[in-house]
Amino acid sequence: QIQDLTFLTKNYCLTELYLNNNELMDVSGALKHLRALQILLLHNNQLTKLGKTVKELKGMISLQTLNLFHNPLAQDPDYRLYVIYFLPSVQLLDRKTVTQRERESALHLFNHQRSCVVQSIAFGKRVNTPLGTTARSSRCAQPARRLMMPSVWKRSDNVHLLCSFCRVPFENPEDAVLLRAMTRSLMEFSFVDWNKVATCEERRLENKVGEPHEKVTVQFR
Repeated sequence: QIQDLTFLTKNYCLTELYLNNNELMDVSGALKHLRALQILLLHNNQLTKLGKTVKELKGMISLQTLNLFHNPLAQDPDYRLYVIYFLPSVQLLDRKTVTQRERESALHLFNHQRSCVVQSIAFGKRVNTPLGTTARSSRCAQPARRLMMPSVWKRSDNVHLLCSFCRVPFENPEDAVLLRAMTRSLMEFSFVDWNKVATCEERRLENKVGEPHEKVTVQFR
């Protein structure tokens, strides 16, 4: 029948805390100093404010197991994704493992702009939308727009397109991100055998015949 947590103000080193099956209505100001917590059980209480409760737990960077079920706050339609997004260290929520798909859904729901960027970069997930449109969602609906490319890019030669990527800036950064999503990035490494290149002193003394140094370039996508 515990109703307040004022007795925990000096327990900084707790790693496990079992407060389930009590009558807690609010934990604000009572738990945020417990930075070492790894397991926190708060199920079957009377917690009603999801935002305030999660805010209290944000500083627990080691928190891995959290139970909040059988609280009024768990009735929120976005409850589970909200907790997953704002408490990224949690791996087991309400006795159920947090999946990668749930993390992606939480990111898409609560930070749609970042989600679009993550899905658009060339080394992440490809955006499965036409080049002239942008991703849309029910919560963050935006009108479709045409991708405006500089005229120098309007060629069918992909090599020219990729080589010009860093030289021709876009007025809107989102256009650059979207175009990169539609093309495969090209990475290039070049190296020279410096043992065959005469030093400044050798060139000055002419003790070593200068050889045309060979530059080896490797490109891959």
